Amino acid sequence: MKIVYFTHSLASCWNHGNAHFVRGVLRELVVRGHDVTAYEPEGAWSLANLLKDHGERGLLAWREAYPELSSRVYGAGFDVEEACAGADLVIVHEWNDPALVRALGDARRRGRFTLLFHDTHHRAVSDPGAIDQFDLENYDGVLAFGETLAEVYRRRGWGERAFVWHEAADVRLFHPPAEERERSGLVWIGNWGDGERTRELETFLLKPARAVGMAPDVYGVRYPRVALKLLKRHRARYRGWLPNARAPEVFARHIATVHVPRRFYVRLLPGIPTIRVFEALACGLPLISAPWRDSEDLFLPGEDFLVAADGAAMAARLRAVRDDTDLRRALAQRGLKTIRERHTCGHRADELLAIAGRLNPSHAAPALEAAQ
Repeated sequence: MKIVYFTHSLASCWNHGNAHFVRGVLRELVVRGHDVTAYEPEGAWSLANLLKDHGERGLLAWREAYPELSSRVYGAGFDVEEACAGADLVIVHEWNDPALVRALGDARRRGRFTLLFHDTHHRAVSDPGAIDQFDLENYDGVLAFGETLAEVYRRRGWGERAFVWHEAADVRLFHPPAEERERSGLVWIGNWGDGERTRELETFLLKPARAVGMAPDVYGVRYPRVALKLLKRHRARYRGWLPNARAPEVFARHIATVHVPRRFYVRLLPGIPTIRVFEALACGLPLISAPWRDSEDLFLPGEDFLVAADGAAMAARLRAVRDDTDLRRALAQRGLKTIRERHTCGHRADELLAIAGRLNPSHAAPALEAAQ
């Protein structure tokens, strides 16, 4: 099939977690022989910030890790009709301009391709007005990254055309190291954001880590001065931005990581883990999570990863993982097994092709074996 994907940025993962999954699933489609083209807007916010902070060197990790992929940059005067000419499937991510979304819908009305809207954010519940800006009248379906988000679209009239399409690990990049070396300490990779989980990060990461003497290495962007002071007070080491393509080698140096979901995903969109859960488990890294309801049974909490009900429980879990080699090994093996069996970008490529075939039987094709 000829597949066109409109992303905010494929080149930059600076505060843009969706780039992780899109890179992985598009590469999987390319490897399978599909004709894939990615478009991103000129002056994309994520890319602009990456270049401001790190220059062209900030793009080296992406280019080295994904030689199969590239993106076309569009600006004023962009011909949407030409970009979609001959396409079988066109997908647009919700972090795009409403004008582009509308133009693609108009092109779909005159064309024969299948058009999908891809939503991987909490805005549909936290800021419904932002989603109302998008004219989806001529779209064939919505790809939502969790059942609770898909249900939001069903209530808006999408019915069976709202599909659950979870994110997943790109196991061509995220996997255990070929050769194990000495590991030490705790790592946390995540952006500070807008302070919506400051209390949770202190409760489930910083205080417990300090209590057990596992000062974490912290990677991410958008850490204001108050956040940096908080890290320093708890003896955490702030390492700055980390290209996602370099995350596996950082995971390989540490004993464990912690999952601290944002409040929106705990209260309003339960069942949707962050992409880091998939990636850490794919690397065989033991993970301990703050309270999070896995309402879709994606994992087996307590086996794939540990769960801590409060800060004291988190400290106890960290201590156990640090001191018990057998526990670490069991968590690593179980989490990795679940990812490889259910949550790779290969699995998601199969799901996407099945959705395309359901909406347009002429696109149906037998699913290929997911990447292991």
